Amino acid sequence: MKANTTEELAAELGVDWRFLAVGREKAAKELIRLLEACRSLVVPDTSLVVFGSLARGEFTDSSDIDWTLLIDGITIPEHAEVARQIGVALDSLQSKPPGRTGTFGNIASSHNLIHFIGGEDDTNGNTTRRSLLLLEAQAIGDPIVFNRVRNNILKRYLEEDLGLWRNSTKTKIPHFLLNDFARYWRTMAVDFADKQHDRSHEGFALRNIKLRLSRKLLYISGLLACFRCQLDFPDEAERLAFFQCDNAVAVAAFIGNFLDKTPLDLTAETLSRFVDKPQAIEALFSAYDSFLAVLGDSAQRKHLEDLTPEQFEVDPIYKEARAISHRFAEAVQEIFLTADNPIGQLTIRYGVF
Repeated sequence: MKANTTEELAAELGVDWRFLAVGREKAAKELIRLLEACRSLVVPDTSLVVFGSLARGEFTDSSDIDWTLLIDGITIPEHAEVARQIGVALDSLQSKPPGRTGTFGNIASSHNLIHFIGGEDDTNGNTTRRSLLLLEAQAIGDPIVFNRVRNNILKRYLEEDLGLWRNSTKTKIPHFLLNDFARYWRTMAVDFADKQHDRSHEGFALRNIKLRLSRKLLYISGLLACFRCQLDFPDEAERLAFFQCDNAVAVAAFIGNFLDKTPLDLTAETLSRFVDKPQAIEALFSAYDSFLAVLGDSAQRKHLEDLTPEQFEVDPIYKEARAISHRFAEAVQEIFLTADNPIGQLTIRYGVF
């Protein structure tokens, strides 16, 4: 199989992932609405960037709009007013606002995203914005600033990954980048427990299912983007020639091309090319399609949001959602944690320890 998109993979496997297609269609329409409402508001040296299910192409009628005004230039007082006007414009569209953590719906500076990677200054919010800027973001309108910031973030990871450029390093995996993707995956899991504590289990069931599927898929796509540095260069001489320290810009563009894809499309393309397990691949995407069916059903989604801890073990909707997550996890394990395929081999070697 050599599918480039989720749709092509479905056609090759002869399946109908209807809710994946619906999410893609709804996202495309919503992006047009946002562009028409906000295009005139964005000022030079900024990009309006959206995240979440909208950027992933998995939008539903109940999805919120996570956005940031990304600044890559001189910070001026007017930026705060621009961000306020964007919020007003989105309110006029009756869009669901960002969550209450404060990570989105405001201004983000490229300086913090590029220079504060690790250490005390890399706050939880900064880590989240940077990771999602790489893994699930899309610019509304002119993408120049968005592309420039993301490329510079990738360059920072790559240029300081000294082992990546050594000719003695035969396997080319960008460890600094991969380790930060892994850190963010674990951060999401820890933050899930923290929110559970702070909110007295409010919304636990829905957040739990999202963690098991869409959040896990983010980590998967990050792993795959890193693994492509090795997988796409099976010839050792060609691989060593490409990964030279004076070629960091080209390597950043190479990885960026994969991150341009939605997590589903990157996963579909990479698995179809490098894993000869059509049943496991179909099971993974079919489970995800079922997950989107639950999220797209406003009644089921609201039901999960309102569940109390006493209901978790007996509630039929939550039990079915957990069963979907188990099917997804089993397919992921069959692909990523078995040594009978190159992606499994790389995951076992680099994605665990």
